[in-house]
Amino acid sequence: MNILIDAGHGPNTPGKRSPDGKLKEFYFNAAVAEEVKKQLLLDGHRVIFSHQPDLDVPLHERTNLANRLKVDLVVSIHANAAGNTFSSANGVETFIYTKSQKATQQLATMVQQSLVLITGRKDRGVKQADFAVLRDTHMPAILVECGFMTHKQEVELLKSSLYRKRCAQGICFGIACFENSL
Repeated sequence: MNILIDAGHGPNTPGKRSPDGKLKEFYFNAAVAEEVKKQLLLDGHRVIFSHQPDLDVPLHERTNLANRLKVDLVVSIHANAAGNTFSSANGVETFIYTKSQKATQQLATMVQQSLVLITGRKDRGVKQADFAVLRDTHMPAILVECGFMTHKQEVELLKSSLYRKRCAQGICFGIACFENSL
């Protein structure tokens, strides 16, 4: 399969960081994206990144790339936040567009279950949202939130290379389960 991996936001996106400023979301997202790419390549997939390491790529460019290349799947990787201060919100969740195809729902469910199993974090479920990366793509697309930058325990996990690898494993295992269900 041809899979577009999107490390959400960009290195200069304002506000996308932990309350203490020690973790920028993009650096977590990009590290997980690299791990996902490594695993998917080993499984024989073609992987395309929609992000750049040194600049913020606009959302319409990301979705246009996916549509132009006619990739099979889009996975956008994120770290969540609940406000601008530390809070009790925690766990992993996966988003799909509000008017998703059945295949998108299956992919999201499989990735979400796999992430919860591998990370051991709270299951916040599969949710619907009107996010551009989900709405403006013409193939199954999911947005994965791997933990909260605004939760003191989870922000430490998000900084950990072991946790990042676990997130990547969860995403890749979910994709493999989805592929096997086709």
